[in-house]
Amino acid sequence: MDDEVGRALLDQAPDAVIFAGADGLISYWNEAAERVFGFSAGKAVGQSLDLIIPEQFREAHWKGFDHALKQGDTKYRGEALATRAVRADGETIYVELSFAIAKDRNGKVIGALAMARDITVRFNRDREMRRKLRELEAQQNAG
Repeated sequence: MDDEVGRALLDQAPDAVIFAGADGLISYWNEAAERVFGFSAGKAVGQSLDLIIPEQFREAHWKGFDHALKQGDTKYRGEALATRAVRADGETIYVELSFAIAKDRNGKVIGALAMARDITVRFNRDREMRRKLRELEAQQNAG
């Protein structure tokens, strides 16, 4: 596959695709990332990933980011992780993220790739169902 086809696939992916170099600065942000997070590529590229990471999670994020880059792999490879993110309008959303540590042709770590999708509606619906289930169980145990 040539570079043009690869770029087109990333640009048109249905999920947000974000690439940050080893310095933690965003160098790729597709159209789906614009929809999910509300920042244009022009605003996001060149910024720290802190742009979308809620402040209370930043320390843990950077610790994990640095460790994964150092190891050349992530403990979440092949998994989707549900977490919170921040949109451009300041709204906290829930996203499902999958990660990969990117390496050049020589195997040198060059950064991290993340794919994300907004799961806020599903997350809130599931949370409400769990709340209702707890209420029903409490009523059943009380009666």
